[in-house]
Amino acid sequence: MAGPYIQACTNGRLHNAQEPSVAPLNRGFLYGDAVYEVWRTYHGVVFAWAEHWSRLEQSAAALHLTLPFTAEQAWAEIRRTAAAYRQATGRTDELYIRLQVTRGGGPIGLDVALAEATDYVVLVQPNTEHPAATLRAGLRLSLATSLRRNPAETLNPAWKTGNYLNNILGLREARARGADEVVMLNQAGEVTEAAVSNIAFVRGGTLLTPPLTAGILGGITRELVLGPVAAAAGIPAREETIRPADWAGLEECLLLSTTKDVTPVAAIDGQKFKVAADSVTARLKAAFADYTRSYAAAHPERRVG
Repeated sequence: MAGPYIQACTNGRLHNAQEPSVAPLNRGFLYGDAVYEVWRTYHGVVFAWAEHWSRLEQSAAALHLTLPFTAEQAWAEIRRTAAAYRQATGRTDELYIRLQVTRGGGPIGLDVALAEATDYVVLVQPNTEHPAATLRAGLRLSLATSLRRNPAETLNPAWKTGNYLNNILGLREARARGADEVVMLNQAGEVTEAAVSNIAFVRGGTLLTPPLTAGILGGITRELVLGPVAAAAGIPAREETIRPADWAGLEECLLLSTTKDVTPVAAIDGQKFKVAADSVTARLKAAFADYTRSYAAAHPERRVG
C-alpha cells in the first residue's frame, strides 16, 4: 500500500521523494556518513527551530562535516519544500520535516578526503500522531536483551547521524515480541532510551529521566519537559540513573520525542505502569500543548502553512 506523498528537495531541486536523487556513490548511502535533524509543526509553525539547528551543528562538528548553508539558507529551503508539499497535496495538516546532510559522493573508500562536496535532502510529509485510543491505553515496551546501546566512546548516541543500526536492531527485537518500542541499556546495565525516543519515569510525583551521561540523545522535547514544561505543570523533575530493578518502584513511564511529544507507557514487558487522565504524564502532555501554543504565537516567522 502506498504511503503518504513525501515532498523532497535535493540540493535545491524539488521533486517527489519516490524519484531517485542521490548517487549510489553518496557516502550517506554507502557508510551512513551523514547527520540529520527532524522538526515538526504545531499550529503551522516549525517548533523549536533554533534548538534543533544548534544540535545539527553539534552533530556536524562531531563528524568534522561542514554544513553547506547557514541557518537562514536552510530555513529558506525548508520553507520552499513545505510550500511545494502543500501545493502538491492541498493538505493543511501538521508537518514532519527532515533535513539530512551527507559528506557527499566520490570514489569508493572510507577516507573522508575522497568526498567531493556535501549533499543535502529536505523531506516533508504529514506528521503522524498517536491515535487517541493509543494515548488512552499507553504503549507497550520491551527490554532489549540481545544488544546494548552503543557507548559514547564508540559512536556517541548524542550525535544524530545516518547510522541507526543499533536502534533498528533493538526495535526489531522488541517488535518481534509484539511490543511497540524498545528499552535499551548501556554497558553498565543502566536504562538509556528507546529506539526513537527518550524515556522518563515518575516516582512519588517527581519526573525522572536518565542523565545524558548514560549515553543518550539530548532530546529537545526531553530538555523542554525537564525545564519549562514541568515547571509550568508544578511537577518536580530531575535526572536520575535508573535500572530495570527500579521499575517496580516507579508509578509511571513515558516517552519523549519531537514527532509525538509526551506519550504514556502502559508496560515494559511484565511491569505495568499507570495510564490515566489524572496522571503526571497527562499533566505534562497538557502543559506541553500549552507550551507549543505559546511558541507558535511567539514565532510567526517560522510559519510554513
